[in-house]
This record gives sequence, structure tokens and C-alpha cells, in this order.
Amino acid sequence: MRTALHTRVRTDRIEEYEQAHREVPVELTDAIRAAGCRSWTIWRSGADLFHLIDCDDYGQLISHLSDLTVNQVWQERMGELLEVVHDYGDGGADAALPVVWQL
Repeated sequence: MRTALHTRVRTDRIEEYEQAHREVPVELTDAIRAAGCRSWTIWRSGADLFHLIDCDDYGQLISHLSDLTVNQVWQERMGELLEVVHDYGDGGADAALPVVWQL
């Protein structure tokens, strides 16, 4: 299952956001993989961030991560850097971008 997301980094925090992603905790990446994620790529265009996630079940991935302390700490940090954040609450699985066209 491929899922696309859109978030937005605060324009004055772009370098901090990119630095944080050079230092993602191994415990978090291990947890993401253990929850069925095969890949997660983020592209940036200006302050807009586009995520492409390949996983078994996106809702299950979000549910699994939401209770983990390492993810909660990471999301708190991202919340300081992002203008548009991802919702890891009950509605988080509905944050995916709808498919408009596919070849």
C-alpha cells in the first residue's frame, strides 16, 4: 500500500527540520519498519513537504506508532518545526492525499 501525505515546515525552521531528519533515532526507524513500513520518502519544495510511504497498512502503522514513546517525542519535536503537522491521533490514517491520477 502506498500512501502520500502533505505537511509544511515553518519557513524559519527548514534547516532544523532537515537536520532533525539526518538524525532520526534508530529506535524510531526500527519501530517504523517493525510496523510494516518498507519505505518512507519525504520531498521538500519550498516549505511544502510531500511524503510517500510504502507499507502493509497505513492505519495500522499510525496506530502502532502513536503509542510509542520514541514517536511521541519525535512528533513533539516535529510539532515545533512544522506549520502543517501530521495527525497521529485517531484520524491520522485519514490524512492521506487522495489519488487523482495514476499511470
